[in-house]
Amino acid sequence: MPKFEEELDCSVELKEPARYKVLLHNDDYTSMDFVVEILVRIFYKNHGEAERIMLQIHKKGKAICGIYSFEIAQTKAQQVKQRAKQNGFPLLATIEEDM
Repeated sequence: MPKFEEELDCSVELKEPARYKVLLHNDDYTSMDFVVEILVRIFYKNHGEAERIMLQIHKKGKAICGIYSFEIAQTKAQQVKQRAKQNGFPLLATIEEDM
């Protein structure tokens, strides 16, 4: 059987998938200790980094906790909302595309 080799003339452009920031927002009810706990348990920050981010949330109104693929960002934001609700806090987590 003869072997045929054919070259196809097509180009494929691969793009990096979009990345999304997960932000926590300041409110007047969620304790600073709880925010630090969220940053350690959900975003895997060490205690010092968690305190730094928590203070940024407190002073500036919001802060980035991490940048992830859409699915992971969405999951982390949902985990924050669920844990906050279980503990009686209105902590808000949002996601936005990282430009």
